[in-house]
Order: sequence, then C-alpha cells, then structure tokens
Amino acid sequence: MTSTLFAAILLAALLHALWNALAKRQAEGRVSVLLVSLCSGLFAAPFLPLVGWPVAAEYPWLALSILLHCGYCLFLGRAYRLGEFGQIYPLARGCAPLVTLLLGALLLGEVPGGVAVMGALVLVSGVLPMAWRGGVRLASGALRAVLITALFTAAYSLSDGAGARSAGEPVRYTLWLFALTALMMPLLMRWQSRTAWRALDLAAWRTGALGGALSLLAYGIVIWTMTQAPIGLVAALRESSVLFAVLLSWCWLGEKLGRVRLCAALVILCGILLIRLG
Repeated sequence: MTSTLFAAILLAALLHALWNALAKRQAEGRVSVLLVSLCSGLFAAPFLPLVGWPVAAEYPWLALSILLHCGYCLFLGRAYRLGEFGQIYPLARGCAPLVTLLLGALLLGEVPGGVAVMGALVLVSGVLPMAWRGGVRLASGALRAVLITALFTAAYSLSDGAGARSAGEPVRYTLWLFALTALMMPLLMRWQSRTAWRALDLAAWRTGALGGALSLLAYGIVIWTMTQAPIGLVAALRESSVLFAVLLSWCWLGEKLGRVRLCAALVILCGILLIRLG
C-alpha cells in the first residue's frame, strides 16, 4: 500500500468519525443518521450529470448496496439511541474489518499477506476493548444493534468495492449510490417516527448537512482506495477512525476516557503500522 493510499484512508477515517459524532449529538436521535444519509445524497445529486448514467455492470451492485446501506443506517441510529458514542462506535467498527477481510478472501479471492493479516487482527483486538466503559457491558438491545450494524458494514464494504471496480468509475458509482440511497431516507424516517419531519429545526438540518458532506467525502475516498488496494485491508485500516472517535467522545461529547481505552488506542496504532508494512 502506497503512502498516498495510506494517508487517504486515514483522512476518510477522520471524516467518518466526525459525521458519526455529529449524528450522535443531534437531539432527534431516531432519525439523525437517516438525515445525514439524506443530506449526503442531496449533495451528490448535482454532480450526476457530470458523471453520466451507471453502466449495466454497476446496477446489481448499486441495488444491493442501497439495501445494505439502509439497514446500516437504521441499526446504527438505534445503537446510538441506546448507548454512548465512545462505546457504540468502536464496537460497531471493530467487528466489521475482520468479517470483511474473511469475506474478501473467500468471495473475491483477495488473500493479503501474513503481516497485513496480523495487523488487521491486532487492530480488531484493540478496537474491541475500547468499546467497554468501566467494565460495564452494553444493554442487550444495544449490543444486538451494534453487531447487526457491523455485519451490514462488512457486507456493504464488499459490495461497494466490487461495484466500484465493475466499471472502473469509483466517483460515478459513489455519487449514484449516495443519491439513490437518499431516495429511501424519507420513507425510513417516516417509518421510524411520524413526527420526524416536524421535529427537525434549522439547527438539525445544518448538522445533517455538515454530516452529509463529510459522509460523502469520506466514503468517496474509501471507494476510490478500494479500486487501488485489497478491499479487506482498506476496510481494516479505515477502522482507525475509532482513534478519532474516542478523542471526540472525550473532548466534544463529554464521555469518560479511561485507562482501558488509552491502552486500546496504542494497540490500534500497532495494528495500523502492521497493515502499513504489509
């Protein structure tokens, strides 16, 4: 993996942690993640004429990814309503890369080197302890939502990586994915809360718009890097976003930062370095 790709994935990780923190802070948590997805699609829509229509090879992947992203948004929003950002985000992101790495090897034939695999395992082993706060476990409902979110994350990572490669146009694929997924968000918001639209004030829309812009840029970078490097390694390195998330949970959201999380952060750094060397 080149230095440019490495830096690009870390930037995407920072942007991803930022928009998730914004969604967590928003008062109407039931639809906050859905609002971010809606706004990201609105930002993508004006650029669609510049990239043209998707080709036939992209349609199946787009259809699959839209469903997976909708599931991801629903369960991530539910998890944020039931737990702290500093717990939910690391656990959701930490379970995903190992699943992605395994599925990438089984379904796409991408078998990374031993050092890179070791780095991914070390990264995950650091992410999981960071999910605990003072030894207190998440409620069962929150834990189920987090694990389902992780499965959706692993699935859409593979689907989007394959979709972006199918025609060799990652920018076009990303823009259409966000725009089409946004069409589903009003329906999901209505399903989640009948009063969601009326409860959203100007501040909520501003937060959603900022989160949407960050989300679009972050995932655009990720999809591009997936056309340049193995999907499993990109997905694993992207989970370094938990380093940024734990800092945001402490200095911005006022959540507790304990010794366990600090130690876990060092383990994650070791995992990142191993992936870089791999």
